[in-house]
Amino acid sequence: MQREMNVIGGGVVGLASALALARAGFAVTVIDDDPGRQAASWGNAGHIAIEQVAPLASWATVRSLPRRRFAAGGAVGLPPAAWRRWLPFGLRLLGAARPARFAVGKAALGGLLAEAMPAWQRLGETLGQPGLLRIDGHIVAWSRPAAAAAGWRSWMAADIGTAAFRDTSRAERAAFPGGPLADAIRFTNTAQIADLGRLDRALRAALAAAGGVFRAGAAGLEMVDGAARVRLDGSLLAEGPVLVAGGARSGTLLAPLGRRVPIIAERGYHLRTSDHDWPADLPPMVFEDRSMIVTRYADCVQVASFVEFAAIDTPADPAKWERLEAHVAALGLPLRGPFTRWIGARPTLPDYLPAIGRSARAPNLLYAFGHQHLGLTLAALTGEIVAALAADAPPVVDLAPFSIERFGSRTKQ
Repeated sequence: MQREMNVIGGGVVGLASALALARAGFAVTVIDDDPGRQAASWGNAGHIAIEQVAPLASWATVRSLPRRRFAAGGAVGLPPAAWRRWLPFGLRLLGAARPARFAVGKAALGGLLAEAMPAWQRLGETLGQPGLLRIDGHIVAWSRPAAAAAGWRSWMAADIGTAAFRDTSRAERAAFPGGPLADAIRFTNTAQIADLGRLDRALRAALAAAGGVFRAGAAGLEMVDGAARVRLDGSLLAEGPVLVAGGARSGTLLAPLGRRVPIIAERGYHLRTSDHDWPADLPPMVFEDRSMIVTRYADCVQVASFVEFAAIDTPADPAKWERLEAHVAALGLPLRGPFTRWIGARPTLPDYLPAIGRSARAPNLLYAFGHQHLGLTLAALTGEIVAALAADAPPVVDLAPFSIERFGSRTKQ
């Protein structure tokens, strides 16, 4: 008899996991309540960021916070009205930033990122979409000499895992769009998803071909006789295994099972325009001294920035889009409005490691969420790991550092 799996979440992690499960022989149902594709999966920078080995829960992040606040001209938003959300999260981040814990986290995250690109290559080869995965690096640039000198020192000292970069020539920098740059480096073996909409359609088509089905609606979980059960549209679904891949809403999903998850909505903002003169062959370009990344997609150019810690449904702050438009103008980028504005919530845990594993409280429940800025990067690998877990096979990496049990707290019953 074919095994079943209900997957809650239709973002890139949920779809990649559902596809891996279906190809492993499971009868998969994906439950998704995001018909408008507003999840962070579909508004990200398209960057396969294998170079980001160091978790953002670090003393370097803590020390830099005062100058990186939005009010000081930086990209970190801490809305005063949301302090009950970000203050407890920040205190946990301080604990995760201690040198010993940071070292453990970096080793764990580095192990995932070392496998991320091979996993994407394996997945990409099966989707029948040539050119969807572009392994031609990305650019990190600085508009001011002091920022360039500091950036160079930082990247030279950084652990970037399997990634590699080189200097750029004056001629290369002169050919980049916009005004003059102080300096830039080019990563040579990172990658980009050429079109997020095309990726979404390809994953869904491959899943349907593998027998997967989709159901729309907001799912909930409850514990019935020691097992997690899915409630959809007021009815309990048939008992069976469940994968929670609900992004920033995963904490709310797990709360009825007695698990408090310290996840926060780390909200990002972006602008898109189809009126531009951005080179078609240019990979993602990071303007590091402005905490901004520009990506050319098939039908538009996207400018993305900001980390705003708040509740997932907090109204957007227009000042952040206005700041992005000011950066575009100041850099002289060949992008013209009117811009389409977007906001999405990255699912972030305070140690900046994902949660991937099997529930100790409900053995029929698997989880894969909390990938923060690395959801796209780690999606293909996460799918392979989830499929191995569901089949009781050993995953490619040690999952102990990613267990949800590391947070240790449960809700009262």
